[in-house]
Amino acid sequence: MFIGHFAVGFAAKRIAPRTSVATLLAAAEFLDLVWPVLVLLGLERVRIDPGNTAFTPLDFVSYPWSHSLLTSVAWATAFASLYQLAARKWRGTITIWVCVVSHWVLDWITHRPDMPLYPGGPRVGLGLWNSVTGTMTVELLMFTGGIWLYARVTRARDGIGRYGLATFAILLLLIYLANRFSGPPPSANAVPIVTIAGAVLLIPWAWWFDRHRILRPEPH
Repeated sequence: MFIGHFAVGFAAKRIAPRTSVATLLAAAEFLDLVWPVLVLLGLERVRIDPGNTAFTPLDFVSYPWSHSLLTSVAWATAFASLYQLAARKWRGTITIWVCVVSHWVLDWITHRPDMPLYPGGPRVGLGLWNSVTGTMTVELLMFTGGIWLYARVTRARDGIGRYGLATFAILLLLIYLANRFSGPPPSANAVPIVTIAGAVLLIPWAWWFDRHRILRPEPH
């Protein structure tokens, strides 16, 4: 899942409105921020395997440290603890923890049975990726809902807040469609490198436009 994780981060702004959406998006994507580093270090493995599932040509051979349920809980606890130490906002801390763990849950729904419960443990997955139509329907609905919730909680105070969000959402959709309808990546090593490059671009961008949006008053 890709934009579905971003949807969770945007929607989480409704629960933790005083936490930057960049932090919430980073939490929702956190396992995929750890994963490419571990792949490049040789601790986890991915290979190009067209037809592995209908939706993606990637075969996630081994990723017990970034994507097992047990380590997801550990990563969530570490991320949330650091946030609490820095910000002292319990609502944001709890929301961040849930966002990180939600990544494993959503991947469990989409992946074939390759999601480990713990390093060396059994692998599970419901296999939504075996249906292109099902996957795209779920993710696009989630993404639309997440953006809508974020826009309900905040409003732009200037052009950056308005158009920064709009172009961010459009870029995510274009990346999503390109990943689906273009050919397989040129090599397995290209996947983590592109993932890291995307995070370096997208997370600061989200922080930038979020700073140019303000919270809407709570309805009475």
